[in-house]
Amino acid sequence: MGKIISFFKKAFSDMKEDAKAQHEVDKANLSAAKAEARATFEEAKMSPSARREKMNEERAEAVAEAEARRAAAEERIEAAKSSRK
Repeated sequence: MGKIISFFKKAFSDMKEDAKAQHEVDKANLSAAKAEARATFEEAKMSPSARREKMNEERAEAVAEAEARRAAAEERIEAAKSSRK
């Protein structure tokens, strides 16, 4: 009988810890969603020239990221070719 009681105590204790951990995750996700909504609101209030400048920066970052991915792929191609020989 003691094993059953200790089993349930441990099970409920584990569930309580899991619920607390999930609550922390939910709070963090809600905080992030609120911050993103606020950022979107503030960006919507930007002047057209500031918005255009921001878009140009984002495009430049996207191009740089794509170039880095291309370079990494070319290195993988060369490594695969040299290992075949």
